[in-house]
Amino acid sequence: MVEQKVIDLSQVAKHNSKKDCWFVVNGKVLDVSSFMEEHPGGEEVLLESAGKDATKEFDEIGHSKEAQKSLVKYQVGVLRGSVNKVDEIKDDLAKEPKKKEMKAFVIKESVTPKYAAFIQFFVPLLVAGSYLAYRSFNREDLVI
Repeated sequence: MVEQKVIDLSQVAKHNSKKDCWFVVNGKVLDVSSFMEEHPGGEEVLLESAGKDATKEFDEIGHSKEAQKSLVKYQVGVLRGSVNKVDEIKDDLAKEPKKKEMKAFVIKESVTPKYAAFIQFFVPLLVAGSYLAYRSFNREDLVI
């Protein structure tokens, strides 16, 4: 495993501006300066936690698994005195159940012939048309 840089909280506290924003989440020191404009909650939320341990705030919001996984790309080191939870996260990911594939079944076609739908539609139409033609030719007001 790659040795990570160990950083004191006092060093993190120096990075508390919009252009240089660091904070700590679960013992990981993160540089989110490049993520400020992309953050869905806005850059103000990140600036409130800049230079501090933001683990509590991060967990309270209920970030998605995707957001939790993306922390790794902003990590610049680990906080001095913190327990590295990388192994725990890997275990959690390994335990996560794989998505089940959708199962489908085929409904067998009925035994009725394919022309039955044609007959079911056009026979009533033919009967109705014949009735209307009969009525129009046998009107009493029609004098020949």
